[in-house]
Amino acid sequence: MSGPKKELGQHWLTDRFVLGEIADAATITKNDTVLEIGPGLGTLTSELLKKKKNVIAVEFDTDLAHKLPGQFPGTNLKVVNKDILSFDLEGLPKDYVVVANVPYYITSKIVQLLMTATNKPRVAVLLVQKEVAERIAARPGDMSILAISAQVFAKTNLGIEVPKEFFTPPPKVDSQVIVLTTRHTPLVPQAREKAFFRIVKAGFSAKRKKLRSSLSGGLGISKQEVESILYKATISPDARAEDLSLPDWLRLMEVVNG
Repeated sequence: MSGPKKELGQHWLTDRFVLGEIADAATITKNDTVLEIGPGLGTLTSELLKKKKNVIAVEFDTDLAHKLPGQFPGTNLKVVNKDILSFDLEGLPKDYVVVANVPYYITSKIVQLLMTATNKPRVAVLLVQKEVAERIAARPGDMSILAISAQVFAKTNLGIEVPKEFFTPPPKVDSQVIVLTTRHTPLVPQAREKAFFRIVKAGFSAKRKKLRSSLSGGLGISKQEVESILYKATISPDARAEDLSLPDWLRLMEVVNG
């Protein structure tokens, strides 16, 4: 067995019950193509192949990528030795499914990659750091740019929690499954994404400051102008960015951009 490489954020998960729960969370149908990110030793791959589905496993570690096909002869497994961040999602069938035990250090980039792709997955089941899973699925009062970036494109639900002791070597924190079910129609039209996220980033530009201050600095307009905009959007100028719901941000975009 290959040892985990610390520099790649590798932590092996071998518990069959947990692996089965992760695979089941994807609600895979018989015609689905599954994209597995970072298959590692192939323990989750094994659970996915039990469903007799087409699995495309993208593995950055060359040693592991070369060993994986020999573990599953006669199956519909294709192994691609590549960084997932440079993998072409457009070549996958429509409504593919993503299942992955994600290295902590690239979680946000993977979520962004999947949610902003032209060819988005039907559903993505990601095992990530518990705190990050909670951030992605956050509700008003605890919102962040990461939560908004995911929830504009997908419905988010928390899945099974996995204690750190289940991994080899154990990471410093517990993990949890986050399920992203892609919306048929994103809450923000593609033509307005840039304008929408400009406002969101401005709102979060000054931590713990009220919106009248953060939007003023982030958008380069006076506090008086910001208060007028917020009033029209029926949002309190004393609110903070983390307090706003997605409908609040959408109304704010409409007022700012007309």
